[in-house]
Amino acid sequence: MDRPATWDSTKERRGLWVSIARKLVFHQLSQLHTGCIELREGDNVYHFGEVWVSGADLVAELHVKDPDCYLDILTGGSIGAAEAYMTGDWSTPDLTALVRVMVRNRDILDRMEGGLALLSRPFLTALSLLRRNTEKGARRNIAAHYDLGNDFFKRFLDPTMMYSSGIFPEKDASMEQASLHKLKTICERLQLKPGEHVIEIGTGWGGFALYAAKHYGVQVTTTTISQQQFNYAKAEIEAQGLQDQITLLSEDYRRLEGQYDKLVSIEMIEAVGAEFYPDFFATCSRLLRPGGLMVIQAITIEDQRFEQARRSVDFIKRYIFPGSCIPSTQSLCTAAMKASDMRLVAFTDFAEHYARTLNAWFQRFQLNRAEIESLGYSETFLKMWEFYLCYCEGGFAERSIGVAHFTFAKPLFR
Repeated sequence: MDRPATWDSTKERRGLWVSIARKLVFHQLSQLHTGCIELREGDNVYHFGEVWVSGADLVAELHVKDPDCYLDILTGGSIGAAEAYMTGDWSTPDLTALVRVMVRNRDILDRMEGGLALLSRPFLTALSLLRRNTEKGARRNIAAHYDLGNDFFKRFLDPTMMYSSGIFPEKDASMEQASLHKLKTICERLQLKPGEHVIEIGTGWGGFALYAAKHYGVQVTTTTISQQQFNYAKAEIEAQGLQDQITLLSEDYRRLEGQYDKLVSIEMIEAVGAEFYPDFFATCSRLLRPGGLMVIQAITIEDQRFEQARRSVDFIKRYIFPGSCIPSTQSLCTAAMKASDMRLVAFTDFAEHYARTLNAWFQRFQLNRAEIESLGYSETFLKMWEFYLCYCEGGFAERSIGVAHFTFAKPLFR
């Protein structure tokens, strides 16, 4: 039976749009000014950026499997590129290198996020508004990421189950050693003393609470609104016999009561949302005794890009951390200044350690990929997580995002 003429016409029109999209994407790539991308379409090879033979210091490959990906990139920007990767329309032997090349050519990346990609912005903005971090919304957003399953996270995190940047004490240190050194560094920056009472906002899987209680003899009250994390941390606290030292809560930070000597929050501020920064710092100030110290470990974005980033929806907000917002250094310090009586007394950035951390997670993720798949996760989900880990590693490696320790003190701290 002959195909209907309308079917052929629709296919031809789509083919025309794909051809136009390809030309426009090629035009953007032709303007690469640093690094090199080798794009392969079957047996055809195209080079963009610094000439391949000149020895560009950063070279990435992009293998196009389905030309429809050009239309996805043109109409969806980085989200469209991620979706096309997730469905297998393009691949690369080194995704981090490709991300790094694009980050180095930020002007081109920004143009790709504009143009026809702007057509999807109203939908994404509306979706973002539905994911505000009210108390109810925060629980829903946290569950969407952290309740994927403890067995899933076990497959790529180190034995401490720290899901945050480590600090590598030596060049050849393991991921576990980096996590432990990070915990030691935080405890030292908090100036912990035996018998002090610490409040932790964002338990994770209990790594900090367990470490501080065992190694510094402190009391720890810690809260998480992830049910999976709560269950895991509770079991670990009981297994290690630390029930008398650690109090585990499932409370939103806004509902915490009491006063404490020290406060810690490790990469939880990204889930707060910019509109709630004042509430967060006001709560922290209320919880700290006079002379208290607070250490926040936070992923940060450049101050100059913060407002644009908070208003937009990228791959991370769309698929990984709904409701999230990466703060800038200035946005946190301004919120602390306006909403609390605390002052910043120390600041340390260690972005290079997060690039190494993400690479370690990615390598372990790939090593245990078959096991993860056996847990019931789809190929699309696995490729989404590959993209996420490499997308972030590339950002930290190129310093477009950072990670830092902010140490805040109450007025009577000496």
